[in-house]
Parts: sequence; C-alpha cells; structure tokens
Amino acid sequence: MLDKQPVYTISSINQLPPEEKRQIYSRLIPQEILERYQIRLPWLYQGIRGFLTLKAPPGSTSVELELRHQPEFPDPVLYGHMTDTLSGRIHILLYVLNDPDSPRFDVDRLPDGTPTKFGTMARNLDAELQALRAGLAPGQVRRGLRLLGSAVQTFEQFVISLGQDMYFAEPLYYHNAVLFEQYGFAYQQGRKLMERIQLGFSPGGELNSMLDNSTPFRSSDAANHIRLRSWAIHDNLLGEPFTNVTMYKSVGKDASLNTAGHCEW
Repeated sequence: MLDKQPVYTISSINQLPPEEKRQIYSRLIPQEILERYQIRLPWLYQGIRGFLTLKAPPGSTSVELELRHQPEFPDPVLYGHMTDTLSGRIHILLYVLNDPDSPRFDVDRLPDGTPTKFGTMARNLDAELQALRAGLAPGQVRRGLRLLGSAVQTFEQFVISLGQDMYFAEPLYYHNAVLFEQYGFAYQQGRKLMERIQLGFSPGGELNSMLDNSTPFRSSDAANHIRLRSWAIHDNLLGEPFTNVTMYKSVGKDASLNTAGHCEW
C-alpha cells in the first residue's frame, strides 16, 4: 500500500520498492502534461512503455526524472534533477519543460556529439545563434511548454506531501533567477550579484556600455530585455560565469518584487 511508511526526503523515497517510488515521484508531473499527451498514470506507476525514467537508487539522496510523451522521443517533456540538502530540504538542481512539437537546437552538444552541459562547459555557437534568433533563452534546446506556474503548484504539493514547507532551487541562468523571483522565490545567496547586474544594465552602467554588438549575443538593445540580457551574460559579459546563486521558496508565498525592474522578456 502506498505511503505505508512515512517518507520525508528524497533519500527515504529512494528506499521504497520500485512501484511505490514511481507513484510518489509521479506526483511531480503536472496534470496538464498528462492530459495534453494522453499519458496514463498506470503506465508511469508500473514502468511500462518507457514514458517515465527514474534514476533514484536506494542509498542515493538525489533523483533524476525524465518524462517522455513518446517512449523513443529524444528529449523529455519534463526533466527534473533534485537532491536533499544537509537538513533534508528539497533542492532543485535542474528543471526543464520542453515542447516536443517545436524545433530542436543542439545547444547541449557540439557537432561531434560532445555534451556542452547546456553551454556551461562548452558552446555550440552555431546552434546558440539559431536558438537566439528563434526566440529561445540560453540552455533551451526547444521552446518551453509555458506551464511553469502549474509546475510550481504541482511541485509545492509534492513538497507538502513530504511534510515540508519550503524548498530550494539553483537557477542555471540569469533569466531563470528572474523568472523564479516572479513566482515568489527569494535569495539564499546571489542577491548581490543580481543587484550588480541590474545596476550594470541601467543607463550608464558598466554592462550597458559593453552591449556593443561585437557578437550576436551582445545586442545593443539587450539591456531592456531579460532574455537578451541572459544571452549577453551567457556570452561572458560579466567576465565570469553566472554561478553561486541559490534561491528558496516558502510554500504558497506570493511573488516578490523583481530585481530586473520592468524589462520585457
């Protein structure tokens, strides 16, 4: 029977039998995705047809979840990588929603197939330029599903089901941090960096003066657009990677003031 023993952390979930484990982690999937792609819960619970893939071995404090709308499709519609903090809180390391019906851009690998870690370890500049021109943000291989609000609500129900009231997230890019702010996340670390960036993109700011069109990713009008700011930062405008930013959210907390002001996306 599901939940016949208490589970409070990813580590404790990973100790459960496979079907119980799959049922609990299936709570992370927004209902809208299941309905849109006609995915049935029994397929996920029983591990048949290859829709849901879990990496959650016993003894591990982390889980990787991949949900595909078709078993053999190259990219998941939902990918999540989460771990326990030292205090047993849930920490989102990476969370991706892909629209499988949109074009793919190989920003995650070089032409020879070498992984780029979404452009953080190496860059496929041709693919990134195509993604930029198609309206995508750094790290996106496909357009998003535009379901982040629903995904946040679903994730918070998962957190509540574990008896917890807050969780952490690691924004991989600048635009992720701004988006998280809009959904009520605050900064555990990295606020000073975000304030420096906001000041730098203000009129007369040091970053604004570096938007000189010297590369396609440093557009002269990027200061007024979150997505274009993120591309410029990804292009090393700061002189250092966008790292060491950790955010947290109390379950049910309303959105806070966006440090990016009134920029467009």
